[in-house]
Amino acid sequence: MTTSSVARIGLWSGVAAASAALGYDVVQLLQMAGMLRFPLDEILIFGTSLCIIVPFVLEMLALHHSTSDDNRFWTHGALIFTTAYAVFGSANYVVQLTTVIPAKLRGTLAAVQVLEQTPHSLLWDFDALAYISMGVALLLGIPALGHAGVERGARWACIANLIATALAGVVYFYPRFSSNLLLLGSPWAVTAPLSMFLLALVLRDRAHGSVGRR
Repeated sequence: MTTSSVARIGLWSGVAAASAALGYDVVQLLQMAGMLRFPLDEILIFGTSLCIIVPFVLEMLALHHSTSDDNRFWTHGALIFTTAYAVFGSANYVVQLTTVIPAKLRGTLAAVQVLEQTPHSLLWDFDALAYISMGVALLLGIPALGHAGVERGARWACIANLIATALAGVVYFYPRFSSNLLLLGSPWAVTAPLSMFLLALVLRDRAHGSVGRR
């Protein structure tokens, strides 16, 4: 497969990942506004989260294969953390969608309560590790990006996302969870889809050019 073809796959994968992330944002806002109720709110939250995973993996894989050999060490590292994100994230979301939510609907949650994602639970930590891994993956992708045009914008978006991820980490691991604390992690709702979208534009440009020099 040519570099141009790989970059095109990355482009549309990045658009899909960013769209799924925005969908997640919308669902969260509707839930906070009281416009979505169980089980639809949880189905949509975990469903849109699950929809981010595969396109994001393909986007980062395309970034790796459209980057020059000099910087593939960094994109290889990004792929490792992308894989960690995919494993932790998919394990959590599939369990919530196929085990926890059906158990709640049947009234048998007590049998699987250890699997429910609640503050400071096992699957809560899985969710935290997933998004921290995504943030590190985007950070490690920065050396593969240039210093001009859309690549420069993607650099700054990935840096901003790292800061937003750190703030979200405080939300996840602060000893006492509250709804007000949840707002601390809200910048991620902007930085994550923005990073994915700008990386998609980087790959669009690479689809019409050569392997990244960076």
